[in-house]
Amino acid sequence: MNDLNVLKIFIAAAEAGNFALAARKLGLTRSAVAKAIGRLEERTGTRLFHRTTRVITLTDEGRTLCQRCTVTIAELEEAIQAMSSRGNEPQGLLRMSIPDAYGRRQVMPVLARYLAAWPRVEAEVSFSDRTVDLITEGYDLAIRIGAQNISEDLVSRVVDRQRLSICASPDYLRRNGIPRTPDELKKHAGLLFVQHGRTLAWRLSDENGKSSRLEPVSRVRFDDGEALRDAAVAGLGIVQLPDFLAEQEAEKGRLVRIMEKYEPERIPIVVLYPTRKYLAPRVRLFIDSLFEGTH
Repeated sequence: MNDLNVLKIFIAAAEAGNFALAARKLGLTRSAVAKAIGRLEERTGTRLFHRTTRVITLTDEGRTLCQRCTVTIAELEEAIQAMSSRGNEPQGLLRMSIPDAYGRRQVMPVLARYLAAWPRVEAEVSFSDRTVDLITEGYDLAIRIGAQNISEDLVSRVVDRQRLSICASPDYLRRNGIPRTPDELKKHAGLLFVQHGRTLAWRLSDENGKSSRLEPVSRVRFDDGEALRDAAVAGLGIVQLPDFLAEQEAEKGRLVRIMEKYEPERIPIVVLYPTRKYLAPRVRLFIDSLFEGTH
């Protein structure tokens, strides 16, 4: 009997609380279950169960081993299933966390095409700008704007790059003039983004590529990118917006990009997924679709 089968017997016995019940579940004799547990205890050098004539209960050491084995065996079985179904149609639940505004504008069209192509896949999407714990919260993947502070336990892949543009409405610029430099920009009304209770300064870059930050005078702050865009269109001030929010309004003439030579380096947008969890076909194919949809 190989080690994996012994561990499966151990988990079954722990769940059943009785060697005889575990034996019936596995199609084995009670003696075979008891011997397998005995060999495992001998190999680990520790008692895994407290035994009585009717029931068995895990020791502290047995409980620790059971928790670790349950996760490991589940991952091994998932890997085997995924490998055997590589050429088959993707299926199952795809859980993801994506930034709110970017997700609605850029990811949703990709997801719609993906689901149309693979009808046996279900999707559960959380729109949030917070940093989620993929493993603890059970997400298959997350999309994050910016590539800083990424855990070593995660794989990251750049799927897009975000351009930040300083914009204002034509009406605002007629009334207040067009700033040409960061010093002139400080004299204008700024519309700022608030994230987790903290106001985010604008990112700028000079002609030599040196980056800086600027926080203009502001009477209006929002925690929603689309609200910022709408306020700028309404002429309430100057705003720095990602391209996926600014582009359509600029094409319609409702926003004007200014100070383009001061735009910062484009920010990477990355898709993250756990390294310890085998990449199921539904996840792998969605990541590929996401990459193709943004290029």
